[in-house]
Amino acid sequence: MFRTGHNTLINFAKRKQRTVYDTDMIPEQMNIDESFENQEIIDLALSLLPPLQKSIILLRDLEGYSYEEIGDILDLSDSQVKVYLYRARKKIKKQLGDLTKIQ
Repeated sequence: MFRTGHNTLINFAKRKQRTVYDTDMIPEQMNIDESFENQEIIDLALSLLPPLQKSIILLRDLEGYSYEEIGDILDLSDSQVKVYLYRARKKIKKQLGDLTKIQ
């Protein structure tokens, strides 16, 4: 999920570089602003997920827990964890894809 989001944001940034910026803006400031934008987009995409899917995404992708550990934490089977994770990643990919179409 994060790889998809990261790649989408890189593509967006490349398109954004083609626009003319104010020459007074410091390049370091632009990088800081872009990282905040990236984090806001990821946070927004996560906030739109149902609580269970959000928990699974955070436990797997951010914390690095295994499917079995996540199942133990959330009282789910390994296969349920995999299904919820797949659906959550699919939703986020769709949301990020819709975002790039808008811009």
